[in-house]
Amino acid sequence: MRLGYNTNGLQSHRLDDALRLCADAGCTAVALTLDVHHLDPFRSSAHEVAAVAALLARLCLLPVIETGARFLLDPAHKHEPTLMTRDAALRARRLEFYRRAAEIGRDLGAAVVSFWTGIDRAPGPDSRGLVHDGVRAAAAAVRAAGCTPALEPEPGMAVATLAQWRSVQQALGAEAPALTLDVGHLYVEWEGDPVALTAAAVPWLAQVHLEDMRRGVHEHLVPGEGEVDFAGVHRALRQGGYQGPVCFELSRSSHMAPQALQRCADLWKALAGGAAGGR
Repeated sequence: MRLGYNTNGLQSHRLDDALRLCADAGCTAVALTLDVHHLDPFRSSAHEVAAVAALLARLCLLPVIETGARFLLDPAHKHEPTLMTRDAALRARRLEFYRRAAEIGRDLGAAVVSFWTGIDRAPGPDSRGLVHDGVRAAAAAVRAAGCTPALEPEPGMAVATLAQWRSVQQALGAEAPALTLDVGHLYVEWEGDPVALTAAAVPWLAQVHLEDMRRGVHEHLVPGEGEVDFAGVHRALRQGGYQGPVCFELSRSSHMAPQALQRCADLWKALAGGAAGGR
């Protein structure tokens, strides 16, 4: 497995400084959230992307592309529009974001692009169709760029649980995306023992997010402040044969990013028996 950190927890840092911090802490992966301040997918030049790709290579950081930018598409409404937005033109803007993200990911050397469905703000008979059509289209856009699409169940969204992810997987068959698993979300939704659920999910994993979390509360916490069984999760992933990135996501800890990053790295190093990166 490869220790990583999400740049949405480094929002007060320039991207090159953020990447160097990750490497200095022992990371061998980075979850790069494309956002207004970190490789804006609507404004970044090919030269800027190439410079970041070169830095990632020098630092030996494997990038994973994340698409959870809060106000990139709408400065007044967090995370909107989404795959669940009823206005077709606005849904198309979300899909265009995913397409651009995947192309940037390809140019950076990323294999995986993670995405989610969005909140269903007007549940009705068309909801299931919107989920399936939107996920199918998003996965196709990512694959067209040569990357692997991975759908993340997100609390409060149309696909919020592992059970709902499996339902989409069964409905879409070969067109279905892989799974991005945020272990903390298993504590929020509580479909059962999170360690057992993690172990069962390994065959479909393309990316793992990790942070501390309290049961039933969607708040990303620094390790030691919640209830996550980190040792059990690490064991489940290792015994299941997962070898991809495990990226800590502390999206509300940018004000203390160097300390939070080091705390995560120290925890992972202890769990891995001293080999933080696990190259």
